[in-house]
Amino acid sequence: MLRKILVTNALPYANGDIHLGHLVGYIQADIWVRFQRMRGHTVHYVCADDTHGTPIMLRAESEGITPEDLINRVHGEHLRDFTDFGVIFDNYHSTHSPENRAYAEDIYTHLKTANLIEARAIEQFYDPIKEMFLPDRFIKGECPKCGAEDQYGDNCEVCGAAYAPTDLKNPRSAVSGATPELRTSEHYFFRLSDPRAVAFLREWTTSETRPGVRRLQQEAANKMREWLGADGDNKLSDWDISRDAPYFGFEIPDAPGKYFYVWLDAPIGYLASFKNLADKSDGIVAEDYIDAPKAAALGTEMVHFIGKDILYFHALFWPAMLEFAGYRTPNQLCVNGFLTVDGAKMSKSRGTFITARSWLDQKLDPEALRYYFASKSNGSMEDVDLNLDDMIARVNADLIGKFINLASRSAGFINKRFDGRLGAIDNDATLAFISAWKENSIADAFESRDYGRALREVMRLADLANQYVNDTKPWELAKQEGAEEALHIACSTALTLFRDLTRYLKPVLPSLAEKVEQFLNIDPLDWQGEWQPLPAGHRIDPYNHLMTRIERTRIDSLIEANRDTLSKG
Repeated sequence: MLRKILVTNALPYANGDIHLGHLVGYIQADIWVRFQRMRGHTVHYVCADDTHGTPIMLRAESEGITPEDLINRVHGEHLRDFTDFGVIFDNYHSTHSPENRAYAEDIYTHLKTANLIEARAIEQFYDPIKEMFLPDRFIKGECPKCGAEDQYGDNCEVCGAAYAPTDLKNPRSAVSGATPELRTSEHYFFRLSDPRAVAFLREWTTSETRPGVRRLQQEAANKMREWLGADGDNKLSDWDISRDAPYFGFEIPDAPGKYFYVWLDAPIGYLASFKNLADKSDGIVAEDYIDAPKAAALGTEMVHFIGKDILYFHALFWPAMLEFAGYRTPNQLCVNGFLTVDGAKMSKSRGTFITARSWLDQKLDPEALRYYFASKSNGSMEDVDLNLDDMIARVNADLIGKFINLASRSAGFINKRFDGRLGAIDNDATLAFISAWKENSIADAFESRDYGRALREVMRLADLANQYVNDTKPWELAKQEGAEEALHIACSTALTLFRDLTRYLKPVLPSLAEKVEQFLNIDPLDWQGEWQPLPAGHRIDPYNHLMTRIERTRIDSLIEANRDTLSKG
């Protein structure tokens, strides 16, 4: 049965460059989207810049420009970087948009009608030097749960706990460095502790959307049980969803000087970006994917790819907001871990806090990174380690030594000896590939986002294909009298197997796959129908170099370039 899926990625904040840590989740999502499309499913893939909040306001002020000018510039930079790494969205929008404002106001109004919004006078930190109330992310101190130092005022990046900024130990203003003062202000809260919300979330976080497919990975569901507590033991706190002026964002209806907290309208950006896409496209109806009754009747899906640092917001606040405002909730949260480099946290001083642009500036192939990240991804929340020497060895061995080598050893004979036309194939040599196609184990691995398992199976098939070439020795057949037919079969079989490997690798290596499709003179590869060989008489184009080996010197230059960026900053 063909599926209709809305896929989103976490929204990057419009206050910095895209770095390799960001790309883990975006590459994982893009691979899944491409795979689903190859299966024949309809997928709408959207994202947007997260553009509101005090950091944007302060950075624009420091640069002497408006926040709108800043977010427009960063939007172009982010979209450029994603595109250059093969992460191709159907729509890349902004949370500072009329669609986002409309959805935010509608959701807020519905929650207020459901008696899930409450106004309270609270004590809030105020910077006496900057003369402004401090947003959570501009207060730093020690986590009240685990004691980790230098944590933000809303959640801990070490233990994942969420809390009020007033719970921080030894707080300080991240704007001026001053010790903040407590002052009273009226704020609006989403009543997440309401028994209706708690009961809904206990069911939602443990449910399946299809047989065997859970909304949350097991480790994420376990974390939810920890945060939700046992029945009768509610651990959830109400959520402060408002901020005081000055603030760059959307003003709350009927509340002058009060603005929606950025985390309220940020995930709404998924809906806004899709609405923007639908409004400028034929045949896409946004409500079919967003409205709860319509989505249920049509069986449309919504799948979010996010990092584990924002799991709390996406697995608790977000689905509860949607549910009680009458919107559909996500079918799945696909949660990825952090990126480490050579086994350690990314570091600016060591040059391993690597920007996407610096990778490209050093003429490194973005698809080499896509392949390596995929090879280390298993569908869980485990961190991905970019071991630079291992990446060099794996990419060179797998993609150059096994995959590309298969074509380079065969194509020349077809062009020179057979006018570029393929011959019959060795049916016995293709049995393993036909079996893999029928068993669908590779497809199952892609579906479950266990890309590492998928690629291990692909490389096992690559070994078999190369063994066939080693056994038939086309370079020796070319020298033998009367071996023309055997040479033709050997090379035609090798290129058919190369075609099949390309099909399996296409979600991971889309640009390389396109080059192969052009070289083999075939239609775009998909994942449908029965396995078929390349037919006898089919003409291929002359073989051109498809991919370059990674040299350690380029990696060294990459690290040095990122150190230089730090020293210049």
